[in-house]
Amino acid sequence: MDPDRARELLAAERERIERGLARLRHEDTGEPGDDEDPGNLGSELYQDELDEGRAEDLRRELAAVERAEARLADGTYGLSIESGKPIPDERLEAVPTAERTVEEEAR
Repeated sequence: MDPDRARELLAAERERIERGLARLRHEDTGEPGDDEDPGNLGSELYQDELDEGRAEDLRRELAAVERAEARLADGTYGLSIESGKPIPDERLEAVPTAERTVEEEAR
C-alpha cells in the first residue's frame, strides 16, 4: 500500500477514535443534583458502565493505530507481524490497523 494512503487511513481512524473518546467524557460529581430523581441513578450507573466499556474498546483501537503508525514509520506496515507476508491492500483499506493476514487472524 502507498505510504501516503496508509497515513490517510490511519489519520482518519485516529480521528474517529478520538471523537468517540471525547463524546464519552463527561463530568460526574457522583452526587445527585437537586432536580435529579434518585430512581434514575441505577440507569445512570448502567450507562456509565457501558460508556467505560466502550472507552476501553476505543483505547485498545487507539493503541492499534499507534502500533500501525510505528510500523509505517519503520517500513513494515502492510506486512504480517506473524509471518511477514504482505497483507492485501483491500484488507488494509477495510481495517487500516490489520496486523495479520485474514488466514492468520482466522487461526
